[in-house]
Amino acid sequence: MRVALFVTCVNDTLFPDTGRAVVRLLRRLGVEADFPHAQTCCGQMHANTGYRDEAVRLAKRGVAALRGYDAVVVPSGSCAAMIREQYPRLAGPRGPFADAVARVVPRTYELTEFLVDVLGVTDVGAYFPHRVTYHPTCHSLRGLHLGDRPLTLLRAVKGLELVPLPGAEECCGFGGTFALKNADVSAAMCADKARAVLGTGAEVLCAADNSCLMHIGGMLGRQKSGVRVMHLAEILCATETAGVR
Repeated sequence: MRVALFVTCVNDTLFPDTGRAVVRLLRRLGVEADFPHAQTCCGQMHANTGYRDEAVRLAKRGVAALRGYDAVVVPSGSCAAMIREQYPRLAGPRGPFADAVARVVPRTYELTEFLVDVLGVTDVGAYFPHRVTYHPTCHSLRGLHLGDRPLTLLRAVKGLELVPLPGAEECCGFGGTFALKNADVSAAMCADKARAVLGTGAEVLCAADNSCLMHIGGMLGRQKSGVRVMHLAEILCATETAGVR
């Protein structure tokens, strides 16, 4: 199987280790992962703030870069939701790139969806001997309805102690440009989330979106909490032979 990795612009610029972890994980599972160099931003920020023309251009560029693969794997619930939910609306039913959208969208999966639903794998052979709590991001929870897929994968990781996060379904307050336009509210929501994380006694906070991890991790770091934040892919990529951070 040959898949395209849509790494997302946040990961590409700020969290490249996530993209590397996805590639190593997929290759370990026998999947050929390509990185189409023509990919850029998914356009979510533009679409959500009213810049429709800019979002359309990015969507058109995105589907052109991602065509021809068996699947498109996205290590981000928010960007995967953007492609699946917004691209058909941006293209329109008979728009100039509607056919390309119709081919790409049904083959686009968030990482845990791809592992569980497409590959049929719940135990990826990972080893991560740490106490971990999981934050389900809003898009993965309410847009993609990932359900227990991420938790199922985490429970199968050797050595990992998974502890529940109180108020897990509450938003962390990031929300993209929401954090800029409503900074005080965003910070208060993040403070609530950080308290919940600290209450678990976890060493690591895990999520499937680095944008939310960046937000929560910033507050945990300023508090000198000692709690690390890690993308789910980095945990699933870890093995006994490769070493564990």
